[in-house]
Amino acid sequence: MSKRYYETMFIIRTDLSEEERENLAQKVKNFIEERIDGEVEEFTRWGVRRLAYRTQKGKFTEGDYTYIIFKAEPDKLKELESFYRVTQEIFRYQTIRREDLEKKQKIRQKESKIKVEEPVQVIEEDNKENSESENE
Repeated sequence: MSKRYYETMFIIRTDLSEEERENLAQKVKNFIEERIDGEVEEFTRWGVRRLAYRTQKGKFTEGDYTYIIFKAEPDKLKELESFYRVTQEIFRYQTIRREDLEKKQKIRQKESKIKVEEPVQVIEEDNKENSESENE
């Protein structure tokens, strides 16, 4: 089965220190690369942001967001979802398939297969000499 593009976003509790949150985000990235054999294309820490509503009985009003785009085989996503569920420091997460990135990748592959011919430079002879000999 071929790898597909996915994006995942997760929110880490802010009652952890900045260092602990950074380590947890790196742990998720490493999990994607090593455990599910994924290829991380983009890894972005958005930092602490206010939530639209309180979660878990009003406990959290803000969270530390991390956004990752990666390629992986579809049957491996269950492992990532399980990892999120058992990690108590992550209280919200979502992973979706990015079909638009897959289409762009296919277009790039097709373009690389089509060889573009180099334009040939046409050199014209100097017609000036020919016209002078005709005039004589």
